[in-house]
Amino acid sequence: MRVLLQHLTKYEYERSVFLAPHLVRLKPAAHSRTSIEFYDLSIQPDGHLIHWQQDPFGNFIARIDFKEPMHKLLIDVKIIANLTPVNPFDFFVDESAQNFPFAYDDQLKKNLNSYLEITDYGPKIMQWLEKVNRYKMGIIDFLVMVNQKVNDEISYTMRMQPGVQTSDESLELASGSCRDSAWLLVQVLRHLGLAARFVSGYLVQVVNPINNTNVEDADSFSLHAWAEVYIPGAGWIGLDATSGLFAGEGHIPLACTPVPESAAPITGKSEICKTIFTYNNRIKRF
Repeated sequence: MRVLLQHLTKYEYERSVFLAPHLVRLKPAAHSRTSIEFYDLSIQPDGHLIHWQQDPFGNFIARIDFKEPMHKLLIDVKIIANLTPVNPFDFFVDESAQNFPFAYDDQLKKNLNSYLEITDYGPKIMQWLEKVNRYKMGIIDFLVMVNQKVNDEISYTMRMQPGVQTSDESLELASGSCRDSAWLLVQVLRHLGLAARFVSGYLVQVVNPINNTNVEDADSFSLHAWAEVYIPGAGWIGLDATSGLFAGEGHIPLACTPVPESAAPITGKSEICKTIFTYNNRIKRF
């Protein structure tokens, strides 16, 4: 199924303001398993320069430099994606990593160093980790178990406040946004000796028609967050703690980084003023 995705972000300022350079991380990553047939990023108003670059982690970033002050800023992304079903378990695992626990070899561990850094040592996450079954088992079964365990214990809530909760905050509240669950899973995996990274991306959900009913209005896509874990042979594997499932064709990664702050979809500053922020996501089959 081919779909057109449009993600429009708008900032409206109470007066004409100067903007510092903005970084936009809204281009599908090179390792996306979903085929991207078309991509376009447009910025309004005119009077700006776009320079494409890659960050240290290989993510595509558009740097926007503004020449003139403005009353509003529009960031418009259009994508044509081919949602060909993928088997999330279709990967090869090296013999050395067939079972958990396993150890990365010395060189690989050095390469993955930033994805092994543990920042959350609160009492809640340490108590939670004590309950994790660490007896030898197949690595796929282990990842399924841990991902599902986070999903079972953290209820999803839409949270508009900026930033990401600590692992202990999410466990104390037993709830969080997708980014909170993703960060908790990243920290859990690192505590268990597995390299993990935070992913910001799009989640596309299409409804299968039943009895020839037109259900296109029920299709949706939105910004989302999940985790990826590195398994030798398989590479990076996506785990969505919000659903308890492995990432599939509906998961389109945009930025994958060691910490959530580096994966923010849009970063930038303006002069101090009252700002109205709105966004709109549209999906169309064709």
